[in-house]
Amino acid sequence: MAYIDYYKVLGLDKSASEADIKKAYRKLARKYHPDVNPGDTEAEEKFKQVNEANEVLSNPENRKKYDKYGKDWQHADAYEHAEKQRAQYSGGRSSANAGSAQYTGGGFNEEDYSDFFESMFGGGGAGGFRGGSRQSQYRGQDFNATLELDLREVFEKHKRTLSINGKNIRLSIPAGVENGQTIKIKGYGGPGVNGGPNGDLFLQFIINNSTSFRRDGANLYKTVPLDLYTSILGGELLIDTFDSSVKLKVAPETPNGKQVKLKGKGFPVYKKEGQFGDLYITYEINMPQNLSAKEKELFEELAKLRS
Repeated sequence: MAYIDYYKVLGLDKSASEADIKKAYRKLARKYHPDVNPGDTEAEEKFKQVNEANEVLSNPENRKKYDKYGKDWQHADAYEHAEKQRAQYSGGRSSANAGSAQYTGGGFNEEDYSDFFESMFGGGGAGGFRGGSRQSQYRGQDFNATLELDLREVFEKHKRTLSINGKNIRLSIPAGVENGQTIKIKGYGGPGVNGGPNGDLFLQFIINNSTSFRRDGANLYKTVPLDLYTSILGGELLIDTFDSSVKLKVAPETPNGKQVKLKGKGFPVYKKEGQFGDLYITYEINMPQNLSAKEKELFEELAKLRS
């Protein structure tokens, strides 16, 4: 496996903070995204490397292993486990030489350890331990990735192809997924060692909101301007909902800040097809500006009537 310097991929050095990594990843992911560079194989490869670098460096535990073991970071647990066993073996042998407890059992000898490290970390070595011992199986590392979507993209269920660590994964993303929500995709993490199971992929959604709606769960909130005359006399307004528009009757003498609920006009409820939250409209009365002399006169008359 060729060594890829993940820090170099993101344009960072080893002293980079978590915020630096996140910022660099978002910038480069946008730059090399396949939707922005259709048919550009070089950009596609760069996009894969950027995602791979982020998966490792954005996870503090994985980053620590990468800093210590480089390209073999996925096997860090197996390496440290074997090193611990080796230390225990060496301690047992010393005690035996001193006349203490004997080291027993058909476990490791020096050649076994040599084979283990070679087979695990690139020496080519034997396919299994000598003396009939069996190589231990280890579960692959879990991967972490983020997927940025706009709020409008998660209003409906849709399919998306992701490139994770050189693999293309086609996902069906449910409508109503939340910002910060993480889902587990079983078996799409790092490969298992010696026949062990693959790790899992944990995908976190970052939902950007480019709309005029504020979202809270499945409910949506929107502020709508209302002119003074309609607020006093009543009337009709054409209101934009998230995916359409509706005519809304405005009652006479509607006060500033009045809230109206439009049932079922909110956001889809996650994994409950056909169910929607509500849309809450808040009226914000706009005062008339640059009044003419006649308008001022009429308002003065109104003021006298009210007094």
